[in-house]
Amino acid sequence: MTNDIPPWQLGVAELLQRYRDGSLTPRAALESCFARIAEVQPKLNAFCALRRDAALAEADASGERWRAGTPAGPLDGVPLAVKDNLPTADLPTTWGSVGMAEYRPAKDELAVARARAAGAIVVGKTNVPEFTLEGYTHNRLFGTTGNPWDPALTPGGSSGGAVAAVASGCVPLALGTDGGGSIRRPAAYAGLVGLKPSIGAVAREDALPPLLLDFEVVGPMARTVDDARRLFDAVRGPSPGDRRSKAVPPASPWTQPLRVLYVPTLDDAPVDPAIAASCARFAGRLAADGHRVTTGALPLDLSALVPRWSVIGQVGLAWLFQRHPDWKAGAAAKYLDMARQGAEQPATVLWDLIEAAEQLRRDCAALFERFDVVVTPACAAMPWAADETHPPTIAGQPVGPRGHAVFTGWVNAAGLPGLALPCEPARDGMPIGVQLIADHGRDDALLALGATLEKEWQWPAL
Repeated sequence: MTNDIPPWQLGVAELLQRYRDGSLTPRAALESCFARIAEVQPKLNAFCALRRDAALAEADASGERWRAGTPAGPLDGVPLAVKDNLPTADLPTTWGSVGMAEYRPAKDELAVARARAAGAIVVGKTNVPEFTLEGYTHNRLFGTTGNPWDPALTPGGSSGGAVAAVASGCVPLALGTDGGGSIRRPAAYAGLVGLKPSIGAVAREDALPPLLLDFEVVGPMARTVDDARRLFDAVRGPSPGDRRSKAVPPASPWTQPLRVLYVPTLDDAPVDPAIAASCARFAGRLAADGHRVTTGALPLDLSALVPRWSVIGQVGLAWLFQRHPDWKAGAAAKYLDMARQGAEQPATVLWDLIEAAEQLRRDCAALFERFDVVVTPACAAMPWAADETHPPTIAGQPVGPRGHAVFTGWVNAAGLPGLALPCEPARDGMPIGVQLIADHGRDDALLALGATLEKEWQWPAL
């Protein structure tokens, strides 16, 4: 029975139902979450800032609204964690950098403001790698974040603190960003659902300076597709300050069965055998459900983009430090070096990358005339040591810093929605995630497909 489950284990629908029927108050739910945070934070280091007193006061106000039958919105009283690169007016926004330790934004980023307007209660900020440019979660301000399934291993990055908070039961929802896989890969490492929306689906205003062009978007992480959809619905939509948000096309329903392209790897990149086997079985189940599944290579030319992916972050940092020399002064040496490399790049290199992204977007429009969904692994490697930036080898082959991330970055450059779902775990119980990708603007269809699969197939839980 739901009433026998500790509140920190409840999902959004269960919390709202119990607030509605009076069997649970938002304050009791929040106190349960804070007790869970106190238990797991020393092991995981998921949070870098908390707002207990203010949050509990908001929970009391939420309880009064529920008793009066006038909830403020669809998330009234639901605890929420916010990634530490999303500005919050009442909490520090450090971006994981010593140079920003005292930075206090004047306003919430729009998505955070929308979540609060829907009634969500911000519990705290979650840990990130410095400037959210790496695939693990460590910085000099707050240290290293561990994976709830094994704290010695990484939860990935840059939303590592966010997924650690959700997967361990500290909160049911987290709001984060994804500029090259930063929601989808950590979600896969933690056994969660993570949505990278289409460019423009969630308007961006009052944000930190963009380091990754328009590739970075705001999206939800949750334990179920339904919970992720509820947060997405609360924060989505256009805004006058973000012209891209006005260009998301309406999408017609998919016809069944779906035309699915399963891509086991990209350009012969190594993939951990456990991941390869689990994702292949996932594709097989789609076929068994009656969908038309084709296994093959991704019919896109990524050669102008993928090998020079790091240049985007380097140039972005050079630009950031030029605008904010005080932030530069506190940056770690490796980011200063990245910025130096970025400043040395000719403008033509960045222009080439922008044009490569535009061509990719044109090519993807043609791809999704042939297929409804592209399926890939969410990650190429299983989680590695929490203090290491990346695994040095995958499937016995040496790889570089983004060897584990080959499946995600192109989706950002193309502006497409990508959904990470748990699939069959490894033999030792560690989670494995699969990535579902659809055409621009088909976020709702992708979530509907994920919800169907979640209902039909049993997923692992911590």
